[in-house]
Formats: sequence, structure tokens, C-alpha cells
Amino acid sequence: MRVTPLDIRQKTFEKNFRGYEKDEVNAFLLTLSQEWERILDEHKEVRIKLDAAEREVTKLREVESSLYKTLKTAEDTGANVIEQARMAADLHLRESQMHAEAMLNEAKTKARNTIEESDSRAKEILAEMEDRLKSLVENFKAMEVLRDNLLTNIKHIAADTLERVERHRFVADEFDPDKHLAMAKREAKRVAFPNTNMLEFEKTVRMEPPAPVREREIVLEERTIRVETQAVNQPKKVQKSFFDEIG
Repeated sequence: MRVTPLDIRQKTFEKNFRGYEKDEVNAFLLTLSQEWERILDEHKEVRIKLDAAEREVTKLREVESSLYKTLKTAEDTGANVIEQARMAADLHLRESQMHAEAMLNEAKTKARNTIEESDSRAKEILAEMEDRLKSLVENFKAMEVLRDNLLTNIKHIAADTLERVERHRFVADEFDPDKHLAMAKREAKRVAFPNTNMLEFEKTVRMEPPAPVREREIVLEERTIRVETQAVNQPKKVQKSFFDEIG
């Protein structure tokens, strides 16, 4: 049974002989009702505070749950990010290793090809140089043969030339230009002036002395041949034609 302050104030008791003092009982009931009313007010305030606290607790629990979920999500997300980062790092590492191995293999292949090409090219160049050297040696030998043949031909030509010079020298020694010139003049006088005395014509013709000659040495294969040539340092005299003398 629920008792209110009003019930306490309105409570009545049956009268009996030699009972309690009515005023004291009423005063006590009034005090009790007031105290009860205060307790009820406090209870109401406590209830209100309790409800507020429960609501706050509910909110805090909701926040806690939200925080827990957020933290859990963050942990899961962090774990997923870490796992993905680890997987990505592993994948990138494997790709880098594969790329490095591919580059290394490619570099080795290129280096091997370059070495092989260089070796082949060096062998080709060496063979070409050997061929050129052989060709130069053959050409040198051919030039030596040609030189020997040329020297032989020059010797033959020189000998033939010397023989011809000697022969012409002998003919020149026996040739008398004055005699032939006199004969030519007489013949020309006879043809131009058939009635002229030939003795008088010969007196009018002035013969110039032959120019001095000098000797020139021709050296060929350790042989010295002296050939007479006409001197070039003597001043030349203007010789009149025998036709001028005839005239």
C-alpha cells in the first residue's frame, strides 16, 4: 500500500478511553507527513537524476559502442591497409627483382653480343690487314721486278743511245759543213746568175769560223762519255745569207 503525505494528514484514529493525546498525535502526523513529503520530493529528484544518469549512461554506452565500432573499423582498416601495403610492397619488391633480373640478363646478353661482335670484327679486321699486307708484299715484289726490268731497259736504252751517239759523232767528224755550204752557194749562184764567174763569187762569200765547242759529261752506270756540243756562251754573230751576198 502506497502512503502519501495527504493520507498521513487525513489519518484518523478511533477514540478510546485513556488513548493518546490528540494534539501530539496530530502534530506527529503533520511532521511525519512533511518528512514523508520531503522524502518523496528527494526521491523524485533522485529519480529524475537517475533517469538523466541512465539517459547519459545510454548515450555514453552508445558513444562507447560507436567508438568501439570506429576503433574496430579503424583497427580493421589499419590492418587491411597494413596488409595491403605489405602485399603491395611484396609485389613491388618482386616486380623490382624481376625487372632487375631482366635488366641484368639483358645487359649480360648485350655485353656478350658486343664482345662477340667485337671479336668477329677484330678477326675480320685482322684478316683484312693480313690480306692487305700480303697484297702490299706482292705489289712490292712486283715493283721490285718492274724496277729491275726498268733498270735493265734503261741500261739497254743507254747502251743503244751511247752507240747511236758514237755513230753520229763519227759521222759528224767526217762531215764538212764549209764544203757543203760552198757547194750550195756555188750551185745557187750558178742557178741565179748563170753568166757570173764562180771564182769571183767565192771570193765575195765570207765564211764565219765555226764556234768553239765544249765537252759535256754524261754519266750512266759508272761510265763517262764525253760528247762534243756547241758552246752556248759565245756571242752569236748575224750571218748573212749567201743570197744577200750574191745580191
